[in-house]
Amino acid sequence: MSTAGRAAGPSATKADPLAALSRGVLIGATLWLLTLAGVAWALVARSTAMHGMVDGLAQVAAPMAMTLAAPTFLGMWVGMMVAMMFPTAVPLVAAHRLVGRRRGDSPWTTAALVAGYLSTWSVAGVVPFAVLVLLRDVATGGGETEWLPVAAGGILVAAGLYQFTGWKTVCLRTCRSPLAFVARHDFAGGARSAVRAGFLQGTYCLGCCWALMTVLLVVGLMNLLWMAVLSLVFIGEKVWRRGWALPRFVGVALVGLGVAIALHPPLLGVVAEIPDLGTTSSM
Repeated sequence: MSTAGRAAGPSATKADPLAALSRGVLIGATLWLLTLAGVAWALVARSTAMHGMVDGLAQVAAPMAMTLAAPTFLGMWVGMMVAMMFPTAVPLVAAHRLVGRRRGDSPWTTAALVAGYLSTWSVAGVVPFAVLVLLRDVATGGGETEWLPVAAGGILVAAGLYQFTGWKTVCLRTCRSPLAFVARHDFAGGARSAVRAGFLQGTYCLGCCWALMTVLLVVGLMNLLWMAVLSLVFIGEKVWRRGWALPRFVGVALVGLGVAIALHPPLLGVVAEIPDLGTTSSM
């Protein structure tokens, strides 16, 4: 095993990513990001009720609700990313603000870091948009759909297996070491340097989380219940003291669920079922 592989092992990710941060800076970063995330959750929920679910493989046999133009979809995607990923970015933002305050940087420099971080996830939204357009065409084109449970199960199995890869471990280790990341990648270059650092950290975050995000392509991209579950998993992985072990449990669960869906197709609809938010909102 290489030196990089050994450094990326579980023992390297056990440290609490919040332990070394100033309480005041941590509280400020938490309030700021959670407020933005809360607003985003409210807007996403309202958009879901107004426009209908953006469906996934579980709904492909029915008429698809994916009628959004690319700019509208990407706007909703950015809102989803703010809602789901900003809480996980608290240690990074707090670490950057702590270092920046000591060297006299403006708070806007840290805002630039957040903008760079969000830009990574914004660009990534092109992929689910293309996939959902393809699924919409499959649904409207008719034909047999017996392959859907197998495809859905395969996606879940692949997402589960990814949790055991070295790529996942390296990316998670970086996400769990915010102070080390800031020290290595933000060289006091002002806003421009902060944007680059945020984009790079977003890339590591994407490498850590993309496989779990594919679950939403199976159950429905705007499935609020699954969004909330995945958000908690992401927070646990990156912030919880024992979060380095969480991917293994999640990976086993996803592999088991994927195999079960492939063998018993009706389970796919059960897994994706959530309350009708449009009906609920009109009561």
